[in-house]
Amino acid sequence: MTNRRLVPPVATEPHALDDLRAEVRDFLSDQLARREICRQVDSWLTGWDEDFTRALAARGWLGMTVPVEYGGHGRSHFERFGVTEELLAAGAPVAAHWIADRQIVPSLLKYGTEIQKRKYLPAIANGQCYFGIGMSEPDSGSDLASVRTKATRVDGGWSVTGAKVWTSGAHRADTFICLARTTPVDPTQRHSGLSQFIVDLRSDGIDIRPIISMNGQHHFNEVLLDDVFVEDDMVFGEIGNGWQQVTSELSFERSGPERFLSTFTLLAETAEQMRQETLPRHCDLGRYVARIAGLHQMSTAVASALERDEPADTAAALVKVLGTSTEGDISDFADLLTGDCTADQVEYQTMLNDAIVQRPGFTLRGGTNEVLRGVVARGLGMR
Repeated sequence: MTNRRLVPPVATEPHALDDLRAEVRDFLSDQLARREICRQVDSWLTGWDEDFTRALAARGWLGMTVPVEYGGHGRSHFERFGVTEELLAAGAPVAAHWIADRQIVPSLLKYGTEIQKRKYLPAIANGQCYFGIGMSEPDSGSDLASVRTKATRVDGGWSVTGAKVWTSGAHRADTFICLARTTPVDPTQRHSGLSQFIVDLRSDGIDIRPIISMNGQHHFNEVLLDDVFVEDDMVFGEIGNGWQQVTSELSFERSGPERFLSTFTLLAETAEQMRQETLPRHCDLGRYVARIAGLHQMSTAVASALERDEPADTAAALVKVLGTSTEGDISDFADLLTGDCTADQVEYQTMLNDAIVQRPGFTLRGGTNEVLRGVVARGLGMR
């Protein structure tokens, strides 16, 4: 094992965001009081509410890191992190803009052309453009290098054919970034020959098929692409550089507070039910609060590294492994604690039921924890 620091240092004043956080909390309290929104578990995946997204945009809380010249607000990753934590802690319905604001914005700023930045960044910041992710494929699991979707050069652009799966919100989104193979696979260099394309999900040749969850809800989809035309202007980044680009994107996907706050509303309400003595008190509550506090610090450190444009792949993978495990453990804790002694609140029962249904996916999405443990081990120089 090397002596390198696994989690980067936090280089920001911990109370620097107190005023901003208070502003967001006041806004959310008003929204909850007027029943414009309700608290949800896993709200960044299941809480699709375009009206709420536009309300955030009106406050300047979307596209926060987008430069002003592209319709954004020119604020820091650290400020965006603070707003995001408050939204997730409250269980606010942020799914509509989540992928676009979390992942697409930094990717466009890093790899996008001027045409692409001008077209998409102002729309994202205004809450008027919703993105999906076209990475995973049927029968591939977390092995992105096994991508079989193909993009073939045609006059004026590319023809894309293949299938993507677990595409959250694709049935409502406008666009997704699709990972495809642009040269035949070389068994000795499986990560080469991959490229990314910005694909309009209303294009001819696209068939979006729902994947229904156990509770009957529809968040995921399979997207089939049959000779879908993508013009040259919508090639994302460089042809053949897809693997490097995807790896960069995954640091934003894996390290954020959504990787440990998906069940925070359930934990907070469990504590409230204990205070009201409608649930028995249990010492494990303190253990989970402590785990959340530690994960907050780790995730903040990764956000600081991304702010400094430092690599954080290994630290992001660690946050994802520990965070999603904690989310699932909180679900189990609340479920076992409740037992036959049900709290007399419909909202609490709804959150608990949703957490139980969503629990299997926590450690799968964004790369399975089994795969990410290998990422962490390699990052530590372990063999």
